[in-house]
Amino acid sequence: MARVAARSVATRARGVDSFRFDSVRSARSRRRDSRARAMNEEGSLMAVIGDEDTVTGFLLAGVGHIDERQRANYLIVGERTTESEIADAFRAFTTQREDIAVVLITQVVADRIRFLVEAHAKAIPSVLEIPDKENPYRPEADSVLARVSHLLGGEGGGA
Repeated sequence: MARVAARSVATRARGVDSFRFDSVRSARSRRRDSRARAMNEEGSLMAVIGDEDTVTGFLLAGVGHIDERQRANYLIVGERTTESEIADAFRAFTTQREDIAVVLITQVVADRIRFLVEAHAKAIPSVLEIPDKENPYRPEADSVLARVSHLLGGEGGGA
């Protein structure tokens, strides 16, 4: 009899704990959904194009988003990813998606579609080239840095 009573108390306690957990999870889910809606209605997103480790890091930091039409704001580039797939994602992020304000692209991937990166001249969305974990940042390959340097009067920035 004591075992049955102890088991029912434990079951009730577990039920209360899981109810509390579900309530907390539901509240968090509601906040996240409202933030996503607010981001689409009022704010802007970042997009990421890069290798798996770089994109995963940004996704873990909370950059990832999938909109109502099931379009993600990231592209993981692997060995089998073609230049046309990268170019299509870059065009989508820079011309078709109005909710994206910044496109982060690893320099190695940007080199594969350099003609598109250099042709992009709009301020929004801004295109920023970042290093990946295997390749250091190369300022001479960064088209944005080259434009700024040119506007400021050459290598030293004109100062």
